[in-house]
Amino acid sequence: MYLSVIIPAHNEEKHIKKTIDSIYQYLSGKNVEHEIIVVTDGSKDSTNDIVKTAMSSIPTLQLLNYAQNKGKGFAVRQGMLKAKGEYRLFTDADNATTIDHIEKMMPYFEHGYGVVIASIGIKGADIASGSEPFWRRAFGTMGNWYIQILAVPGIKDTQRGFKMVTAKAAEDIFPKMTIDKWGFDIEMLALARKFGHKIKEVPIKWKNDPDTASHPRLSAYFEVLMETAKIRWNLLTGKYNAK
Repeated sequence: MYLSVIIPAHNEEKHIKKTIDSIYQYLSGKNVEHEIIVVTDGSKDSTNDIVKTAMSSIPTLQLLNYAQNKGKGFAVRQGMLKAKGEYRLFTDADNATTIDHIEKMMPYFEHGYGVVIASIGIKGADIASGSEPFWRRAFGTMGNWYIQILAVPGIKDTQRGFKMVTAKAAEDIFPKMTIDKWGFDIEMLALARKFGHKIKEVPIKWKNDPDTASHPRLSAYFEVLMETAKIRWNLLTGKYNAK
């Protein structure tokens, strides 16, 4: 298996079918050996039914259904641990970052990177009008300073929902992760550094629906700050050390 695509989904009936179709059409059109794993995390709408119906026409599609909502980090972790691909990507259900961005990301693996992430915090990124409300930009900028100081210095955007890892990096990182909610991206990157995996940020074109469940509400930013402090403490106290 060459590529695994993990899609965490919580109440994403509005977006999930279009996103699955676009990913499958792109990868099958490029003859990329792949699997698509949708991980539904306590969805109460028709997300599960839509995915089950799509499985009849998309042979590479799988569904992991968790009845209780535990968080995006939990869903991504379960998908990564289930995946079999040599490379493993997680992407948001609203398709804010389109699958063709892997063309910009894949070459970096040949240069020794274990983790390649989408970013709107570096030169070359393009944010579609209306995708990022002012309050989200302001909190994101302030929060990133804090995140860099405590956990992942040098990473300008930790929170985009489009990150790719090698199988080796996934196997090192995800079994050690503890955070189930929005701060999981930071923990993932901090662990990548801890275990010696180089990280590359790649600028993207980003267009999202501000109302999607794939992106945090205002209260989540304060949760991320608390989770970042927890990550720092875990690093300092050796919680992540291999057993």
